[in-house]
Amino acid sequence: MRNVFLICRKELKGYFSSPIAYAVMALFALIFGYLFSGYTRYFAQISMQAMMQQQPMNVNEFIIRPMLGFASTIALFLIPMITMRLFAEEKKSGTIELLLTSPISDIEIIVGKWLGSMVLYGCVLLMSVINVALLFFWGKPDWKPVLIAYLGLLLQGGCLLAIGTLISTTTKNQIIAGGVTFFVCLLLWMLSVATAFDSSATAQVLNYCSIVTHFENFSKGVLDSKDVIFYVSMIFLALFLTSRSMESLRWRS
Repeated sequence: MRNVFLICRKELKGYFSSPIAYAVMALFALIFGYLFSGYTRYFAQISMQAMMQQQPMNVNEFIIRPMLGFASTIALFLIPMITMRLFAEEKKSGTIELLLTSPISDIEIIVGKWLGSMVLYGCVLLMSVINVALLFFWGKPDWKPVLIAYLGLLLQGGCLLAIGTLISTTTKNQIIAGGVTFFVCLLLWMLSVATAFDSSATAQVLNYCSIVTHFENFSKGVLDSKDVIFYVSMIFLALFLTSRSMESLRWRS
């Protein structure tokens, strides 16, 4: 585990010594802040009408759930920026050979790099906690669905980051790595849309493979084991394939 944390710390140092981490965090904070402003204004308008009609309003349903749901969509654009440099930069600079010949196993290198990207992704999500905390200061939303939604964001992000890590091992060009990662993430996101009106067995399988399908329960505050198992399995599969890709690099070097 010591080697894993050393690799993780190295990756974090690389992120925060360049504009990547700050750009990703600032972009997410800007978009999420704009959404927060729009949803709270809308909630204030309809809550006045609801008070006149004596209808209860739910902050979780009208503000937090749609905001965090949209946050998962924003991640599609940010995750490629996080993962594109993981191995592509190492291959371009030639330092990948130092990693391959170091007394560190492939799995330690892969998990360390993936964990570093997860920590950065967690820092990105922290930008939204400030806005959500204001809702707890002004009102009384239910905190349990919020925690479950954030767990879903972390699991979904971990899944996409693992896929991006795999793709980054296949090229030395960061732009190509980022572009392919975005395409794959977008494809996994669109599977649920493409199969929404199809009830065939193939469509159901494709719909099950969509990352959106499994995030819906999390966004509603429902913790279902099948959704957790799906994300964990995808993370394990992507990291396993990354280890096989790393092994092929050793054979070619």
